[in-house]
Amino acid sequence: MTWEGPVAEKEEKVEFEGEVAEALGNGKYRIALDNGHETIGYTAGKMRRFRIRILPGDRIKVELSPYDLTRGRIVYRYR
Repeated sequence: MTWEGPVAEKEEKVEFEGEVAEALGNGKYRIALDNGHETIGYTAGKMRRFRIRILPGDRIKVELSPYDLTRGRIVYRYR
């Protein structure tokens, strides 16, 4: 027996680029986005696993939820 009905899709993340303004404690950072806004971001799991260092002034890519644009995950650090 199969159930036919609407299947909930995963919500899409919104990606922004910006620059790390300040390093806070516990792997969190204050990020100045290119569009002029500011947000708090934390390092994503793979970045933490491979010990990728993030310093103030680094260019990064952040994933934000469309529901809460004040917090996000840092998913990429540009070289």
